[in-house]
Amino acid sequence: MGGKTAESGTAASDREADERGLASGPVLVTGANGYLASWLVKRLLERGCEVRGTVRDPADTRKTEHLRRAAGEAPGRLSLSAADLLAPGSFDAAMAGCHLVFHTASPFIARSLRNPRRQVIEPAIEGTRNVLDAANRTASVRRVVLTSSVAAVYGDACDLAATDAGRFDERCWNTSSTERHQPYSYAKAAAERLAWQVSESQDRWDLVTLNPGLVLGPALSRHAGSESVSILRDFASGLYRLGVPALEFGIVDVRDVAEAHLRAGLGSSAAGRHLLVAGTLSLLEIGRILRDAFGSGYAFPPRILPTPFVRLLAPLTGVSQAFVSRNVGYPLAFDSGRAERELGMAFRPAGQAVVDHFRQLLDDGLVVERPRPAGR
Repeated sequence: MGGKTAESGTAASDREADERGLASGPVLVTGANGYLASWLVKRLLERGCEVRGTVRDPADTRKTEHLRRAAGEAPGRLSLSAADLLAPGSFDAAMAGCHLVFHTASPFIARSLRNPRRQVIEPAIEGTRNVLDAANRTASVRRVVLTSSVAAVYGDACDLAATDAGRFDERCWNTSSTERHQPYSYAKAAAERLAWQVSESQDRWDLVTLNPGLVLGPALSRHAGSESVSILRDFASGLYRLGVPALEFGIVDVRDVAEAHLRAGLGSSAAGRHLLVAGTLSLLEIGRILRDAFGSGYAFPPRILPTPFVRLLAPLTGVSQAFVSRNVGYPLAFDSGRAERELGMAFRPAGQAVVDHFRQLLDDGLVVERPRPAGR
């Protein structure tokens, strides 16, 4: 299946979905105006689905206009309603009559957290609990697709040494993160574990989880509030003018993650966890890719910083010494073979996601475009 095109893979998923009725009736997407969810909503609308999206404030046109525009350009229908991750019963009305639920809503804040429990842990865990409790109360639901994360697979890069095959895959679970160390990763792991516990306590609906790496690629709205945007803007701000730590990331394109959700939701044979990583890039490699594509007018990182210097700067950037000691200088490796085989995914190169995302930031005015120096 690895060579299957996106179009043929989607067609096969549609046939399978029709057999189980997953594609009939409305489809619920939580956090519908999010960075990833917006692409998923767009793909579902293009397929002709009736999409019910939950957002914090449907009347906030600044954050929902791109969804309404996508609906106007596609055969599907869109309705938006308000929901609160922390409010029990908040999703019941939107979920009524749905066979398929995509739970994507969860805050992505990984740096300088002031109150980790309130900002990421409670929304991730209690939000997942409230959505799945609603699924248990909604007799029509047949499948829930949960947007988890590679952060639920591993906590620190040094954890790679304990893997059987020298690569992270779906068998791995993050056991090293805590509420104090890597609280975002802890929240994602705890939320996914809860989801599997709830799923196994009933037999009406099945659960599929997707575990993407660092999601990059163009956003559909310039108002998308994603850590991914902040990460790439840091490359243009001059933050890395002296250099970068020896850090690596597993990267995947947002458009591929949306496609994986579509296939996981509509494919009758989809099951279990699916790691989504197109490739691994270091911060220095990302800088080189950006320099090749956009020139040297930006202060892209010129070198790897010595680890002692990184330790010295860590407190000034909101990074803990524990994070530095467990991640800087360690390699990463991932196996996304299951998603390629079972979902038919063929991932865009990680470098393409980097370039396309930076170009979108330029087009939207989120990064100031700088001309290439003469003669370059």
